Amino acid sequence: MKKKVAVVFGGRSVEHEVSVITGLQVIENIDKEKYDVIPIYINKEGKWLTGDALLDFENFKNDNLKGLKEIILTSIYNDNKIYLHPEKIGLFSKKLIDNIDVVFPALHGTNGEDGTLQGVFELLNIPYVGGSVLGSAVGMDKIMMKSVFKAYELPMVDYIWFFRRKWDENKEEIIKEAEEKLGYPVFVKPANLGSSIGISKATDREKLKEAVEIAIRYDRKIIIEKGVENPREINCAVLGYDDKIKTSVCEEPVGWQDLLSYEDKYIKSNSKSGKGDRRIIPADLKDNIKEEIESLAKKAFMAVDGRGVARIDFLVDKDENIYVNEINTLPGSISYYLWEPAGITFKDLINELIEIAMEVHREKNKNMYSYDVDLFKQIDIKKKSIKS
Repeated sequence: MKKKVAVVFGGRSVEHEVSVITGLQVIENIDKEKYDVIPIYINKEGKWLTGDALLDFENFKNDNLKGLKEIILTSIYNDNKIYLHPEKIGLFSKKLIDNIDVVFPALHGTNGEDGTLQGVFELLNIPYVGGSVLGSAVGMDKIMMKSVFKAYELPMVDYIWFFRRKWDENKEEIIKEAEEKLGYPVFVKPANLGSSIGISKATDREKLKEAVEIAIRYDRKIIIEKGVENPREINCAVLGYDDKIKTSVCEEPVGWQDLLSYEDKYIKSNSKSGKGDRRIIPADLKDNIKEEIESLAKKAFMAVDGRGVARIDFLVDKDENIYVNEINTLPGSISYYLWEPAGITFKDLINELIEIAMEVHREKNKNMYSYDVDLFKQIDIKKKSIKS
């Protein structure tokens, strides 16, 4: 019997549009012989919607999303299913739209990639693809991510960070700290965002001020990173769960040094291989550099309790020093193109991700969630103490 997979996409995020693209790519490439797909679209107002109109990308292009039903989710904890109900029930309307066996989140950025959505599915006790609440949250917050990587002694560029409030109160203090500790050039980023949105390169004091003013529009926490001179960017994906993990081939994005824009990432970078394209796959690396990157990718993945798939981005300087730049958990990066050289198609990758989700869910349900002790009889609420 086919399992029912809900692909959730859209969301209240500046990365809404790319999330729609990711969701429809997953729906297009999922194994239809193994799974029935239920599309769930979260619009920019935060409404959860489903309907066949979501399956056609042209409807998004033409703003022609008609006949969609607004839904709410419920579950029976031991049933391991989610039930979709109409948000508003009329006298003759169906009380149940469908049920779901597993969820494939495809929401980029805020409220989707940061552990928020994952927490919903944890509470519903439903299998879901990709990182845990913890792994997603740490992977999304660049400051927390770097703190974890530092604890695991992973190599990183120097950085400072601060709250938006501090910038408003004392810009000069932050600028002085950045200049003394990092110098120029630097990259300024919102702590919680992806797709290059809000990120700028600064080569002097005035550009640094401009870069921070852009970044603080998107987050209350800002990070400033030391720029590496003429670096190569090398990316490597990791797939698996716990210590059963493997690495993909490495890629080298071409022409990124001045910072890839949102358009560069999602429109211009469709080329998949060969020199002169937007990506070189596999990257031309010495064996020792390739092996070190693969090892660091696995360590970074395990450091955030990774599961499913994630892409880890590296910088390699002219002296061949390697720095971990960041980890992009699913759905920030499905990275199917990094697995294709190993014979793993997009369809195969989706299958494996769903299988990992089911395995993680089985493992979770081995945990004990009750502890039999007659605590109520030991507590006097009025005295706010436990009888010894």
